[in-house]
Amino acid sequence: MLSVTEYKEVFLTYLQEELKVKNPVHLYHPVSYILELGGKRMRPVLVMLGVSAFQQEVKKALPAAAAIEVFHNFTLLHDDIMDAAPLRRGQLTVHEKWDTNTAILSGDVMMILASQFLEKYEGATYKRLTTLFNRTAIEVCEGQQYDMDFEKREEVSVEEYIEMIRLKTSVLVAAALKMGAIIAESSEEEAQKMYDFGLHLGIAFQLQDDYLDVYGDAATFGKQVGGDIIENKKTYLYIQALKNVNAEHRAVLLDLYSQNLEENTLKIEKVKAIFNANAIDELTKVAIRSYTQKAFQVLESMNIAPERKAMLQKFGENLMVRKV
Repeated sequence: MLSVTEYKEVFLTYLQEELKVKNPVHLYHPVSYILELGGKRMRPVLVMLGVSAFQQEVKKALPAAAAIEVFHNFTLLHDDIMDAAPLRRGQLTVHEKWDTNTAILSGDVMMILASQFLEKYEGATYKRLTTLFNRTAIEVCEGQQYDMDFEKREEVSVEEYIEMIRLKTSVLVAAALKMGAIIAESSEEEAQKMYDFGLHLGIAFQLQDDYLDVYGDAATFGKQVGGDIIENKKTYLYIQALKNVNAEHRAVLLDLYSQNLEENTLKIEKVKAIFNANAIDELTKVAIRSYTQKAFQVLESMNIAPERKAMLQKFGENLMVRKV
């Protein structure tokens, strides 16, 4: 097996060869731009790890890995428009660098390009991959709609929030791993276990993202720290705070999250102070550890070689100690 860094390098070489800027330039340059902004490349690497868990040959994973990565970045491009986000991975978002109409159209073509990558597979493999990809794409859109719906509600339950992030974030992580298992021609039982492993890991990953939005380092996080607070997003931390704080803190939170302020520094400081006073950061860490352990329990039950199991576990552990 290759290292995660080596998998990433193999994938990036393939992506650069497959996706070059062509005419019309104003359609494809934004596509190239967002794909070159960097990021962890977690999802394409997971497709490759999903294949290598069952066999040595990972080149067959590359088209599916590209499909997942292009689709993921398409969702980021459109999410940034919806959130009016100025930065993505420390750089201007596409709608800020160009304009909103360009960002929408370039996002649209990314969705189609993602589907085209799957056409490189044949027969039953193509059908299984396409069925999984299309179902996942719909679920991601459902998750985004729930996220938007929650912005209009005063309160959201922990259970509702977990379901939203399962759809918006976690199912794509799970699908990446299962695609790898499908390409490797594993049994359906093992492919489903790979999916379940990714599902729990994806929830832990998003909870970690919520945590880093408040407690991350702006220099390494790549996004505006406190961005979720500025946008009044009902993250896991905010939902747990409303559930656990006293009446005074609850009233302050509800008031702060009803405001759209031009100067947001003080708002972020006030919200963070309430989180700190009520150990909301520790509650979130407990949830992150819980979902991570659920993922590793599924992984332990899989019928794959110990060294390949260890590689997947190490990848999951590294995600949970990240600062970006």
